[in-house]
Amino acid sequence: NNKKETAVDGKVKRGKIDNENGREDGNESVQENVLSGFKTSSVLSDSAREKNIFIYGKVADQDAVVILEKTPIREDSLAELFSGSTLKLEMKNDIYSTYRLQAPPHLNEIKTTVVCPATEKHIKKYQRKESFLVEETEEDYKNITLPYIQKQSFSVQWVYNILEKKAEAERIVYEDPDPDIGFVLLPDFKWDQKQVDDLYLIAIAHQRDIKSLRDLTSERVPLLQNIFQKGKEAILQRYNLPGSKLRVYLHYQPSYYHLHVHFTKLGYDAPGCGVERAHLIADVIQNLQSDPQYYKTRTLYFPLRADDGLLSKFKEAGRL
Repeated sequence: NNKKETAVDGKVKRGKIDNENGREDGNESVQENVLSGFKTSSVLSDSAREKNIFIYGKVADQDAVVILEKTPIREDSLAELFSGSTLKLEMKNDIYSTYRLQAPPHLNEIKTTVVCPATEKHIKKYQRKESFLVEETEEDYKNITLPYIQKQSFSVQWVYNILEKKAEAERIVYEDPDPDIGFVLLPDFKWDQKQVDDLYLIAIAHQRDIKSLRDLTSERVPLLQNIFQKGKEAILQRYNLPGSKLRVYLHYQPSYYHLHVHFTKLGYDAPGCGVERAHLIADVIQNLQSDPQYYKTRTLYFPLRADDGLLSKFKEAGRL
């Protein structure tokens, strides 16, 4: 298994992961500063809008990827932020003035993720690449996508570890143990859980034979309805956020091939929530009720990065 060290808010959480999806085992302890010896090689990508940067380099001669991300400003910290900060005037013009605000250290944290040792797949994953919109027919899925998925044998052992309580058990927000329509609900690792403005949870189905949207038929409607309803109820109870403020959807293509549903706060521009990849679960349920084979037969569109192996297969087949 790959090793992963994740530094969040100055603390380092060590854990094992099974693939590039970056799941932690949840054990937290204060460790030494693993970044003190980090040597930067290049910036893989950065976003001024999202206030994050992905850096490639080395830690103790091992390839590593460091992700730095500014955390959202929390409403409950505003009073302390205003009273405990220092201001340096930069410009004043009539009613407008701009300052450099130096916040107290504990209110000026940077969420930091360290992937080490990082594989070539990790580095490519975080590198800024051009994307292409792929048109996948029913025949394309059978002849191109499915063989590629089967040949790659993407590991989802980390998912099974969660379902079997071998990892992240303490992070589970809700569970329905029913083997047919049950699921576990837990925070996505991208969410620091300090505010609901960027709420992000994942519902993972107990069913293990559903790889993606393409495997869904009307027989799976009870499962989807159960996840949709009970997931919303659990989030309302835990985070006091009603279903009318949630975006609930599936990805196609998914980042891993085991049925999972995304719950994010409406208004939060979560990665992958765009129309070219996200499918609202309410629409999915309705489509399957109208046509049991809807996702088996329809043409689906999705983005692939220039370095994605599946994109190469579509090009080889003359489909792009």
